[in-house]
Amino acid sequence: MNDVDPDFWRARWGEGRIGFHEGAPNALLRKHLSVLGERKRVFVPLCGKAEDLAFLAAQGHQVVGVELVESAVQAFFAEHGVTPVVTQRAGFVEYSAQNITVFAGDYFACTREVLGEVSAFYDRAAVIALPESLRGPYVKLLRALVPVRSPGLVITVEYPQEQMAPPPFSVPETELRAHYAGARLECVEQVKAEGPRLGAIAAVEKCFTVKL
Repeated sequence: MNDVDPDFWRARWGEGRIGFHEGAPNALLRKHLSVLGERKRVFVPLCGKAEDLAFLAAQGHQVVGVELVESAVQAFFAEHGVTPVVTQRAGFVEYSAQNITVFAGDYFACTREVLGEVSAFYDRAAVIALPESLRGPYVKLLRALVPVRSPGLVITVEYPQEQMAPPPFSVPETELRAHYAGARLECVEQVKAEGPRLGAIAAVEKCFTVKL
């Protein structure tokens, strides 16, 4: 993944250092879910084992995620008591059950041919997981994978970067708007960021609606 060491994330998952994993559907997603529309095929990049996947599926959406760490994908299905169909596919390992499909592999190697057609996207822990040098390429690829005029939700955190070693990275709204230039981006809610690390500093969580 360019200048991100995949072993860093594998180690985090292996050691259980996954403070970014909420363990419940994200409150901002629940509140603003209607923005995505009804019965979409929702793309969730860098999805981990987020409960958001199951929540989106329970609302009638088809869900397709991409996650670097294969053990996180395996854990998601195991924790939901589901045995997925596992298929090798174009450099990815595809895990699929019911209306959830997750590709284990490098997001930056993803193509429309691998992903299939999607009609909405949701990013809670993707752009904030990446250093500044990769955030532009990340959004550029997302915009290539998701059709124009598709709706999306993006959730970021902002805090004085010097106050905490990332991840998550602080992603200023001005930077996010630059990456999504030409799309319709609206900040619909801002709340104090919670969590074992972010709660100790002056951090805010921002929810944006996007229309590509």
